[in-house]
Amino acid sequence: MQMPKLKIGTRGSPLALYQANETKSRLMAAHGLSDDDIEIVVITTTGDRVRDRPLAEIGGKGLFTKEIEEALFEGSIHLAVHSMKDMPARLPDGLVMAALLPREDPRDAFLSPVAKSIDDLAKGAVVGSSSVRRAAQLKRLRPDIEVIQFRGNVETRLKKLEDGVAQATFLASAGLNRLGLKDRITSLVPIDVMLPAVAQGCIGIETRADDEATRALLAPINHEASAIAVNCERAFLAALDGSCRTPLAGHALIENGQVKFRGHALTLDGAFCFETTRAGSPADAERMGREAGEQVKADGGGLIAF
Repeated sequence: MQMPKLKIGTRGSPLALYQANETKSRLMAAHGLSDDDIEIVVITTTGDRVRDRPLAEIGGKGLFTKEIEEALFEGSIHLAVHSMKDMPARLPDGLVMAALLPREDPRDAFLSPVAKSIDDLAKGAVVGSSSVRRAAQLKRLRPDIEVIQFRGNVETRLKKLEDGVAQATFLASAGLNRLGLKDRITSLVPIDVMLPAVAQGCIGIETRADDEATRALLAPINHEASAIAVNCERAFLAALDGSCRTPLAGHALIENGQVKFRGHALTLDGAFCFETTRAGSPADAERMGREAGEQVKADGGGLIAF
């Protein structure tokens, strides 16, 4: 019997297509499949169509996944490839994240034609960012900086920077590396200066919980260390009911056999930061993330925007 063509759903940006093709290549290598055995299906999401308003105003991160997840439920695609940092804290019932690819550099990249780092920016400089996390972290570091909305894919934001709309911006180092744009990075921001978004640098593969055949195909390409770290970080996000309205950050890594996690939530103006750390066994990663989120939520109380 000939296997039906495996269909991968993805957004149509250059970065999304890179990630879908990376998934396709790994599946071909793992199972001896040919190029003709797997089809990439481009799906335009609401988040792709509406680019003139902040995500928080139009419905949040789910706007980048809604149509793709509908295609999964309908069966018109078998799996969906996502940037994990764009995923809502909870998946719809009936869908699972079946595999994580090896994590890229999780750090934020600082890009500027006029400054070498955050510290080098002139007083009152304008920085473009669509991320409430980066905006709050930047205001905490440099209260004098003006932050303006900077939506769009990587290429759009780079063009805005070239046109002088802002003196600097931030992008995920992982995306720039994957697109071959590492040379556009002015400097990398240390994790202890700007804690990354939850799951930044990770590619996740989503499918239906009841699609055992697709889940079996994905199992060999799952990267366990990345999956453990992401499960810890997303448990933190879920405990805080995190959305794109909330300045949240979290990062976990496995070091000497232990999971080490740091997470925080900020007020929108960056004036307050509620932070916690955890360390423990990889088997306890999800519990650690959840308990860290619960602590931060209790510490921040009504000051944290949800």
